[in-house]
Amino acid sequence: MTERSGIFAGDDPFAIARRWLAEAEKTEPNDPNAIALATVDADGLPDARMVLLKEIEADAFVFYTNYNSAKGRQITDTGVAAFVMHWKSLRRQIRVRGTVTREEGRQADAYYNSRALQSRIGAWASRQSQVLESRSSLMAEVARQGIAHGLHPARPPFWGGFRIKPVQIEFWADGAFRLHDRFHWLWSDSQGWQVQRLSP
Repeated sequence: MTERSGIFAGDDPFAIARRWLAEAEKTEPNDPNAIALATVDADGLPDARMVLLKEIEADAFVFYTNYNSAKGRQITDTGVAAFVMHWKSLRRQIRVRGTVTREEGRQADAYYNSRALQSRIGAWASRQSQVLESRSSLMAEVARQGIAHGLHPARPPFWGGFRIKPVQIEFWADGAFRLHDRFHWLWSDSQGWQVQRLSP
């Protein structure tokens, strides 16, 4: 492996990512776990939006959403996605590209149940990414779903997690005179992670 030290040290990219996120949690004013998630639609047109990363597992990154949303449909159709985490306070970013599978089991249930009641009801009420007549119609639907599901709503069958398993990860840190440090990790089933330093 390419020799690395300091903030780039380690042989496990997920451990490095967790370490960087922990540092960002101390310095970023809002949502240090925000990622710019990129997908592609059926016509090959890229799409991007901000979502919140909820878990960094041993070999994957997990976020949650409505499966019927634009991003949910695009991921279901293609099975791939990419994202970037950028922290201005640290002057660092992590880029990830990989394959995606759903998390629809107990882990998704546990995360759903950890959310505020209003957010759980909102998941039932929102037809995410579909045309909405008005704000008042949305709030009326929230009220209807609240009555229908009570204080302990089950996780909707159309709402759950996506697990991104990377084939590429890049760690980037700002350098003086735009001479940034970049380390590109590439996964191979036969050789594991291979790391190369990239030109800025």
